[in-house]
Amino acid sequence: MGRIANKQVICEVLMEAAKTDQDIVALCSDSRGSASFAPFASAYPKQFVETGIAEQNLVSISAGLAKCGKKSYAVSPACFLSTRSYEQCKVDVAYSNTNVKLIGISGGVSYGALGMSHHSAQDIAAMAAVPNMRVYLPSDRLQTECLVKKLLGDDKPAYIRVGRNAVDDIYEEGSVPFTMDKATVVTEGTDVAIIACGEMVKPAVEAAALLKEQGISAAVVDMYCIKPLDKETIVETASGAKAVVTVEEHAPFGGLGSMVSQVVGSECPRKVINMSLPDEPVITGSSREVFDYYGLNAEGIAQRAAEALK
Repeated sequence: MGRIANKQVICEVLMEAAKTDQDIVALCSDSRGSASFAPFASAYPKQFVETGIAEQNLVSISAGLAKCGKKSYAVSPACFLSTRSYEQCKVDVAYSNTNVKLIGISGGVSYGALGMSHHSAQDIAAMAAVPNMRVYLPSDRLQTECLVKKLLGDDKPAYIRVGRNAVDDIYEEGSVPFTMDKATVVTEGTDVAIIACGEMVKPAVEAAALLKEQGISAAVVDMYCIKPLDKETIVETASGAKAVVTVEEHAPFGGLGSMVSQVVGSECPRKVINMSLPDEPVITGSSREVFDYYGLNAEGIAQRAAEALK
């Protein structure tokens, strides 16, 4: 199938569910276009709320509706949802334990040339630090579909971060190896374990193929469930390898790399290399240009993985 954005899949899944569930409510902060939620607003105007550019209100209204029995999906750019409305996410959603799913669109460096004000390189650390808040970064459209369908069946808070652009499939339609809150081992390997999340999973898989050509066996783990973190899979995969490499579209502090390092360090000590965005405003450019510049691509990951084994 052609490439489509994960945010589009979220809208499609919710539209299908809304056919028979009038309690599903989508809310946007003047972002229905960029969020691909215009179709939902048109199809279900009575189940759609537009707050305008008011992210704090977006989250508080979502929580209020949830307390009235609604299933709220608050959709807003990740850069604003995870910063401007952080207190509302912490208190109104997590502390109050409301049935609100926070959808952070255009995460990471999706906005590219718009710069640091529109990048969300801190959201994994920020949201994961909040008690009661789950954090998910699905890697492709098929996994995104599975995740959203599962989330429709529970009433707990969650933060889901997806990118802006279309992404390649990693899994095959009709046979997605998905288990809720359980990481997916995409490829098995015995030399190095590459643990990635979100849009970094695809280049991690490609890196494993490059490493195979060099005679290096690489396991690739799709850790879409950042919180709750699948520690069991981390320990199992890391224990069977000589080194571990983590890859994330996030700052070097408090994200996937930090979490994996804690688990590996305490349970099965190995060398851990954390690949991430730098602790500085990133260069100006498209997502692809940014990834290539910092080595967050197949070639860069393969190189760091090979170096980790030396």
